[in-house]
Amino acid sequence: MSEVKISAEPRTEFGKGGARRTRRAGKVPAVLYGHGEKPKHIALPAREFAAAIRKGGANQLFAIEVSDGTQVLALPKAIQRDPIRDSFEHVDLLLVRRGEKVTVEVPVQLTGEAAKDTLIVHDHDTLSVTADATKVPDHLEASIEGAEAGTQVTAADVELPAGVELATDAEQTVASVTAAPTAEQLEATLPEVEEATEEAEAETGEETAEAPEGAPAAEGEQAPAEAKTEA
Repeated sequence: MSEVKISAEPRTEFGKGGARRTRRAGKVPAVLYGHGEKPKHIALPAREFAAAIRKGGANQLFAIEVSDGTQVLALPKAIQRDPIRDSFEHVDLLLVRRGEKVTVEVPVQLTGEAAKDTLIVHDHDTLSVTADATKVPDHLEASIEGAEAGTQVTAADVELPAGVELATDAEQTVASVTAAPTAEQLEATLPEVEEATEEAEAETGEETAEAPEGAPAAEGEQAPAEAKTEA
């Protein structure tokens, strides 16, 4: 994966308030750490960072040039996103060197078409691998071409580029191929679904029909008089 050059500024404001002001300025709060060095707080340009992640994925290698003269290579270690705004809240960046081995999670893509009348169940969407920090693949591939029901795709079946090694159990299941339900099986479940729906509707109707104790009388009805006893 080719590196992306990106500029950064040192951050002097910390905490939630400082992070909010950084984001309002169109930047992403980030921390550089690793190699035994003191963590360095920086701010990255939000648009450039987002574009790089969209193109290269979560393992995009960055060549970061900080305005104080610092120049480093780094990989995203943890990315916090705002699910509503679809923006980046904070990034932890791991310092790396050329030729250094790193262990990262890489997405797995299934290629090909499984046999007819089958369903694919994804057990793991990523695999842990070890690779040169400057040559981390953006994704891995595993073929399911013609796979019959009962087939399991394991980590050992995933194609690894040269220099990339598995860092997880080779028998870990990535995906399973199962038989798709037949029309008869689907029809057989309909009566159960309809019966459950009718029971739920009946229970709801009964609860509505029974007025709670102490509830006021309906309009047009006279509430029963309270019985009085004489001493």
